[in-house]
Amino acid sequence: MTLRVLLVATLVLACGPAMAAPTATIAPIARPAPAARPAPRTPPVPPITFYVAKGAADACGPGCDSWIAVEGQVDSGAAPRFRKFFQKVRDRKLPIYFSSPGGNLDQALAMGAMLREKPVTARVARTVVRECGFEAQDSDVCLKLKQSGRELHGELWTRGATCNSACPYLMLGATTREIAPDAVLAVHSPKVVVHFSGLGVPSPEMRAAATVRGHERADRMVASYIVRMGIDIGLLDLASTVKFEDIHALTREEIIRFGIDRRERVETPWIFENIGRSTVRKIATLKNDGDKSYRLSQWRLFCFNTDQFELDFQRPVATSSVFPTVQISNGGSTSLYFKSPPIKALGFEIWGVRVSRAQLQSLADVPQFDFTETSQTQDGRRLAHSATFSSEGLAGALDSLLATCPSAKPAPALTAVPFTAAPFTAAPAKVPVQTIGARDNAAK
Repeated sequence: MTLRVLLVATLVLACGPAMAAPTATIAPIARPAPAARPAPRTPPVPPITFYVAKGAADACGPGCDSWIAVEGQVDSGAAPRFRKFFQKVRDRKLPIYFSSPGGNLDQALAMGAMLREKPVTARVARTVVRECGFEAQDSDVCLKLKQSGRELHGELWTRGATCNSACPYLMLGATTREIAPDAVLAVHSPKVVVHFSGLGVPSPEMRAAATVRGHERADRMVASYIVRMGIDIGLLDLASTVKFEDIHALTREEIIRFGIDRRERVETPWIFENIGRSTVRKIATLKNDGDKSYRLSQWRLFCFNTDQFELDFQRPVATSSVFPTVQISNGGSTSLYFKSPPIKALGFEIWGVRVSRAQLQSLADVPQFDFTETSQTQDGRRLAHSATFSSEGLAGALDSLLATCPSAKPAPALTAVPFTAAPFTAAPAKVPVQTIGARDNAAK
C-alpha cells in the first residue's frame, strides 16, 4: 500500500531558555557563584502584541513622544493581526520599537514586507507600561492592557533589549533601522518543524528528506527577502553557521557591514534609572582610530547629596596608553579632568571626577559636550582624541536624580572668637611632618 501524506513544514526562528542573547554590559561586578539549584521553569513567551504608547516629551527622539511597541513571540497568526493594526496607525508615522525572541519565520517576513510599503523607522527597546503598575510587564493583567487596543503610557528602555532570531529579519522591512549601543540583535539558523497528516506513519527517511527540503526553502526565501531589502547576503551566511540551539549577537561592525544600521557612532540619551542606587547613564559606541573595530563607553552619574555628585567614565583598558588623561567640557566655562590613574577591573578602566550641581547644570544647559582622551607616545608626544556628544536627556535625568538625593547639609555658621593674647613659647625640637600617603595610612 502506498503511503500518502500531506507535508506541512513550518519554519521557526526562536530563542529557547538556553539561548538567551548576551546583553551589552560594561564593567560587571564579580560575585561568587551561587549554589547549584534546579533550573526554574521558563514560562511560555506571549504571542506578539502591538500597541501605541505615549511617553514624556522627546521620549523617542527630538519632537517624538509616541511610538508603536511590538513585543512577544511571532506566532502563526501574527501577520494578519499586524496588518489590521498597522493600517490604523501607519499614517501617524510613528517609530516602531521591537522586543521579541523570534518565532515563525514566514510570518516575520510577511510583516517585514508590510513595513516596507511606507517609510518607517525601526529600533530595539522594551516598553515599560505605566498602567501595569506593580504588575510584571508580561503578567496576564498587563498583557490584557496591551491587547486592549488602548493607547497606553510608558517609558523606553534600550539596555538589554533584544530582537533575536526571526525578529531581525522583521526589522529589515523598515527603511530606517537604528540599533542602540546597549541593545542586542541576534541571529541563528532556522528550525524546521515538519507536520505530516494523512494515513500511516512517515518513515525516518521521509522525515529527514522533508527537513532538508524545509531548510532549502528557508534559505531561498530569506535570501530573496534580504536582497529585496537591500541588505548584504553575508547576514544569511553568518546565521547559517550558528546552530538553532545557539545564538550570535551581532557586533557593531557586523551591523554596519551588513547594512542594518550604517551609523559608525551611536549614542543613547542620558537616562535616569532608579534600580538599586539611583543613576543617570549614557552609553556610546565609537570606532577606534586606525582600525575597523568599535568600542563601548559609558558615563554614569551618582549623587552624594543635592549639591555633590560623582561622574564616572568607563572604557575598555587601553593597553598601549601611557600617562592617559580624560577631560569633559561644555566648550566654555566648565572643563573637568577625571582623576588619574583609573581603576581597572575585568578589562575596563573606570575614571571618576567629583562635580557640583552648578557644574552639571552647565553641561545640561548646552546641546552637546566635548570629551577628550589623551595619551603619550613612546617618543614623548601627546596624542589627543576629541569627540562631541549629545547632552540630550541630561536636564530631565538630572531633575529625576535630584529628587532621590539627600539634602545638602548647610555649612556651619562661623562664630566670632575674641582674640586673646597668649605668651610666646618656643617650638618643640622635633616637629612631625606629614609626608605623601601619611594621611591615607592614618585613616586605615
